[in-house]
Amino acid sequence: MTSSDKPENAEDTPETSAGHTGVAAMEWAAASADPQYRAAVVDLLGALAYGELAAFERLAEDAKLAPTLADKAELAKMASAEFHHFERLRDRLAEIGEEPTLAMEPFVAAYDGFHKQTAPSDWLEGLVKAYVGDSIASDFYREVAARLDSDSRALVLAVLDDTGHGGFAVEKVRAAIDADPRVGGRLALWARRLMGEALSQSQRVVADRDALSTMLVGGVADGFDLAEVGKMFSRITEAHTKRMAALGLAA
Repeated sequence: MTSSDKPENAEDTPETSAGHTGVAAMEWAAASADPQYRAAVVDLLGALAYGELAAFERLAEDAKLAPTLADKAELAKMASAEFHHFERLRDRLAEIGEEPTLAMEPFVAAYDGFHKQTAPSDWLEGLVKAYVGDSIASDFYREVAARLDSDSRALVLAVLDDTGHGGFAVEKVRAAIDADPRVGGRLALWARRLMGEALSQSQRVVADRDALSTMLVGGVADGFDLAEVGKMFSRITEAHTKRMAALGLAA
């Protein structure tokens, strides 16, 4: 994802704060013997792969709105990093015997719908979308990764690595607000809308895929119980608030 950096002083997410047990302590070869778990991981990798491909396309489009050649070049570099993430996921799907296109296809409508509903009207809205909107999705996938086998977890966390967009967005948005404080109000409203749309998208993706929903809410891969689901969304919301503060915007 384009901006998966963690805010400073964010609470540890499960993959960093506790030892792994159950499926999370296994390698792919052992964990994938369970067909339901295998299906869930294929869905997850397919969703991530299309997300990275969509991020590449969007950054390339956003580069057209860049006010300077230096900004254009910076976004082009980030787009290249997103495409490399896509390639890693595509290659992993092929490696485990899955057709990447088929694995991605179920998630095209959800991602395309999200991007259609949140098309930025200018350069600054595009930066906020990449920093805030994509970060929410990345936080969600990090939470899921804590429940995965060691091989899949390592891959997911690697492709969620920050491409540098976070610091770039903060610098540009803060400079714009300093130059014209009125910009802050507009961007704060935009970021709140992104928050709602991103959470809704994550919920739709899970709800539409039986294997993924079963993995998340119990039965497969040490799924979350209802209390943990609440804590997960609290952590995601807290991280969003910290990113808003980093941008100089009110949550």
